[in-house]
Amino acid sequence: MTAQIDLPLLFSRAGAVSALTIAAVGGTLLTPGGIAPAHAISSHASKALKVAASKQGSPYSYGATGPNSFDCSGLTFYSYKKAGKILPRTAQQQYNRTRRVSTSDRRRGDLVFFHSGGAVYHVGIYAGNGRIWHSPKTGDVVRLAKIWTRSVKYGRVR
Repeated sequence: MTAQIDLPLLFSRAGAVSALTIAAVGGTLLTPGGIAPAHAISSHASKALKVAASKQGSPYSYGATGPNSFDCSGLTFYSYKKAGKILPRTAQQQYNRTRRVSTSDRRRGDLVFFHSGGAVYHVGIYAGNGRIWHSPKTGDVVRLAKIWTRSVKYGRVR
C-alpha cells in the first residue's frame, strides 16, 4: 500500500528542495514496508529503456543489432539483451514473445508494435508520455519520437 503524501508536511519536514526534486523525477514515496505501485517499471524494462536512450544518434542500418547501428528490432533486441533479457530478432517474433498489455496499462520499457492488418512492421520502446525510443528508417538515427498512429499494440517483456 502506498502512503498518501501530505505536501505541506513534506515541505516542512524534508525541505522544499527535496520535495521538488522528488516531484521533478516522478519519484514514488512509500511508507516503511510499503509495496511499490502496480504501474512501477521493472528493473529490466528500466535498464532497457536507458540503454535505448544511450544509443541516441546511432544510425539506422537494416539488420543491425548494435552496438553502433541498429534497425528497429535490433535496437529493442540489443537494449533488452543489455538488461539481461533475450528477445527474438525480428519485430514480429518479439511481438509473438511478449505479453499483450492495454494502452491504459502500458509502462515505460514496454515494447510498442506498429502494425498494418495483422503484420507487425515496426517496434520501439515506450518512454512514457506517448513517446518511444526507436530506430526509424534508412537515413535516420535512433531517436525519441511521438507515437504517430493508433495502429499500435503494446507488449511486456517477461
